[in-house]
Amino acid sequence: AQFDLITCNRGTSLTKSLLAVAFLASFGSSMLYGYNLAVVNSPAEYIKAFYNQTMVARNGTGLDDKTLTLFYSVTVSVFAIGGMVGSLMVGILVTRFGRKGTLVRITCLVFIGGAFMGFSRTFGSPEMIIVGRFITGVHSGISLSVVPMYLGEIAPKNLRGFLGLVPSIFICLGVFIAQILGLHELLGKEEHWPLFLSLVVIPTMFQLMLLPWFPESPRYLLIEKRNVHATITALKWYRSKVNIQAEIEEMQEEQRSMSSVQTVSVFGLLKDRSVRWQVITIVVVNIGMQLSGIDAIWFYTNAIFENAGIPVPQIQYTTVGTGAIEVIAGCVGCFTIERLGRRPLMIGGFTFMGICCAGITLSLMFQSHYISVACVVGIIAGFCIGPAGVPFLITAELFKQSHRPAAYTVAGCLNWLSNFTIGFVFPFLQVRTTGAYCYLVFFGVCTAVAAYVFFIVPETKNKTFVEISQMFAARNGMLEEESSELGVFNSLKLAKMNGYGAVDLEYEVIENKK
Repeated sequence: AQFDLITCNRGTSLTKSLLAVAFLASFGSSMLYGYNLAVVNSPAEYIKAFYNQTMVARNGTGLDDKTLTLFYSVTVSVFAIGGMVGSLMVGILVTRFGRKGTLVRITCLVFIGGAFMGFSRTFGSPEMIIVGRFITGVHSGISLSVVPMYLGEIAPKNLRGFLGLVPSIFICLGVFIAQILGLHELLGKEEHWPLFLSLVVIPTMFQLMLLPWFPESPRYLLIEKRNVHATITALKWYRSKVNIQAEIEEMQEEQRSMSSVQTVSVFGLLKDRSVRWQVITIVVVNIGMQLSGIDAIWFYTNAIFENAGIPVPQIQYTTVGTGAIEVIAGCVGCFTIERLGRRPLMIGGFTFMGICCAGITLSLMFQSHYISVACVVGIIAGFCIGPAGVPFLITAELFKQSHRPAAYTVAGCLNWLSNFTIGFVFPFLQVRTTGAYCYLVFFGVCTAVAAYVFFIVPETKNKTFVEISQMFAARNGMLEEESSELGVFNSLKLAKMNGYGAVDLEYEVIENKK
């Protein structure tokens, strides 16, 4: 008995099933988001040439530079529009089909979008590329929210941070793979760009073949579907040698603490006073993630490297190097989050990004190009260590089962809207602020988000969803008994249970404050 207590107090171990489903869901969904972000950079001139040739064949005259640039800009930005549309569908899909069920069903979007892009040159249709990018954007908009939601619900609390950041590693890996395949020696030639764009179907094919064999989220099965038998089966699949009954009881405590087991709408979420500061938090961190300047940095990396004196033919290899840094930084964040916590990664990441943004401003003012290159690398590393993945993770952690789908809808929509906005605003911002000073805007955003997390957001490491909600109760102006609806006895019971089948050796009695 003593051995069992010590073993359980350390937390539930990482099983092969948990690791496999995390890798599979991220490989077939999250990685495609990163891949589609970078895939259009290398063949840009070839795609523009295809657009021009097609218009000559249709109308007898080609496109002027301004119209051609507009066409290509639409091709790039329509992915974000599709993502925003997809994010608005998350709540409906995960409530009806479940978390895993949604990921399996939306694979059809990738096959359709990949086919449109792959056969666009065969049919001489630039519109097929744009439609294909939009459809794959819808898929990414859905999966970018559903994957961390799924992993956050199947993970024990001591591994929720680790598994929650696995998708961010695969996003960075997707960017890295697109950069490597885009090299001239591989698929960076004119005849290969349709294949390059349509390769997204390969990871999705593996996901479609294997993911259906894994169980649905146990929390979804018990709290929303009330299927105890399926819940036990799922928990036995994902856990090894733990007290399954204790975890089921923890889920039932969460169910009783909720005012309703029905999924809350977005409007209902925004009206709910009991989650006011949780909503403000996901708004701040998700908007801050995109307005931190990372998208502008990725867009202008080549220009910065060229100004630093790197020969143009070698820039593509330097860009691949930055992709490798992204993957390494993502792994560092993933393997340290359960030791350091969410707050240090967020505060440290945004602070470091802010310092580097100020460094770029100074380097451009004093024409120190090598410092600007170092600052670009620093911004990318700082972003991938924490701000790239933690916002999606804490969106799952800050809300109970009934509010979580609506929370991801809000977070995803704001994320994509901010992504789309920065892509259009940054070029004008750079002109109006004479280039160098525009990065001070990003410095201000990064500093503000870091300060907000430092003063407002509590540490959620190794906490159950009910415990996290109770931490926000006082700030939301709710009495503890009103927020938990469990009383002193159940508060004691929850304090003793670690929430995932174990009993903590030490616990604290929570007294109601009248």
